[in-house]
Amino acid sequence: MPRMAKQDKPPSKSPSAHGADATSFSPNLPELQLADHFLIAMPSMLDPMFGGTVVYVCEHHDGGALGMIINRPTDMTMDVLFERLDLALEISPHGESRSGKPVMFGGPVQVERGFVLHAPQTGYSSSLKVSNEVALTTSRDVLEAVAAGQGPERLLVTLGCAGWGAGQLEDEILRNGWLTVKADPAILFDLPIEERFAAAVHLLGINPTDLTGEAGHA
Repeated sequence: MPRMAKQDKPPSKSPSAHGADATSFSPNLPELQLADHFLIAMPSMLDPMFGGTVVYVCEHHDGGALGMIINRPTDMTMDVLFERLDLALEISPHGESRSGKPVMFGGPVQVERGFVLHAPQTGYSSSLKVSNEVALTTSRDVLEAVAAGQGPERLLVTLGCAGWGAGQLEDEILRNGWLTVKADPAILFDLPIEERFAAAVHLLGINPTDLTGEAGHA
């Protein structure tokens, strides 16, 4: 049964997204701060779990990085998730549209836990403000508020997250595994899932068909 994470804050040193040990930081890559950025998987990303994905980065610092895949739906819908959490969606202006909305596969780390990306709103016990337009909450109370028709209007729920150890994400970028670009909340919350990858690539001013495994980070 899915359960919301109870930690006070998303883990600072998450397990590797690929299950490998963290690699050393390369001095050839300028210092990056990728919180509130999209990671766009390059064609050279051969890991089937991450191929073709867009990841929203919530935390990035010397100890590693934490993010959620935003374009890979699970078979679970919001109404099923709420039923499993013993919550009932009240009739609200947003309730009907949310009930059949898919829950996303956020990544292979802590897959039994729920992570909620949403427009910032105060009052939740385990919440991290990523930007002026996006917050991450890992406590159940945000979904309780949504069920009561009082939660944030814009939200995305994932099961699991993606995590990188110290220097690992930087190494993957150096190896042309990811493109990076400042995130657009409209892509995160409003676009149909199948349009998110192309829209994220378009933020860089290029077409998805022009991607090659030889490009670097942006």
